[in-house]
Amino acid sequence: MILDKFSLKGKVAIVTGSNTGLGQGVCKAFVEAGAKVVGVSRRPSDETAQICGENFYNVLADLSSCDVIPGIIEKTLAKFGRIDILVNNAGIIKRQDSIEFSEENWDSVIAVNLKTVFFLTQAVAQQFIKQGKDGKTKGKVINIASLLSYQGGIRVPSYTASKSGVHGMTMTLSNEWAKLGINVNGIAPGYMATNNTQELREDGERSADILARIPAGRWGTPEDIAGAAVFLASEASDYVNGFTVAVDGGWLGR
Repeated sequence: MILDKFSLKGKVAIVTGSNTGLGQGVCKAFVEAGAKVVGVSRRPSDETAQICGENFYNVLADLSSCDVIPGIIEKTLAKFGRIDILVNNAGIIKRQDSIEFSEENWDSVIAVNLKTVFFLTQAVAQQFIKQGKDGKTKGKVINIASLLSYQGGIRVPSYTASKSGVHGMTMTLSNEWAKLGINVNGIAPGYMATNNTQELREDGERSADILARIPAGRWGTPEDIAGAAVFLASEASDYVNGFTVAVDGGWLGR
């Protein structure tokens, strides 16, 4: 049955940035689809744990450094025994005019949004290969990109650079790993009502300008990416490789 291919029963997923927003929404969707989820966050994901119940486990880690990666892998394996899915969702944004943009603002965003994403993905892919049976590997990677993977944005040069990098990295890793049975894809959320957009949503003029361009006429919510995330994590997407799905209320098509 086709609906069975969307099930995540028996799968173990790591979702970064699990304490709020899109990450919390993905954790909830995965648990509802049958998965066990390890949520990685800098601060406790207490609300997510309450929503998801016993099939959620929180690992505290600061993803500004790659030093935390071995611990994330080890704790996931100790708790659930395997890894089947990785969602690279954690990200930060710094807003400053490009003419004055600081090196600190550049480096901090690139570290979390791009560097750690690559090396965590590499570590998880190595685990996928270790788990392979009869020479076959199976694993799913979902990178959370952005509309700014395709557009320039304003006052966010390091964020745009990082998300453009995530989009490109999604394609290059799929080129190398599809033959191994590892699917690497992405989701490009539109303007979502999350912590990253709070400043924009509180700016009445800017918010109105944004809403005027979204054909759907509203800000997105974490629930809006749930279907795409479950699809890309499931067997239903086994022949989807290197593609980033826009979940944006029609923004890119405008």
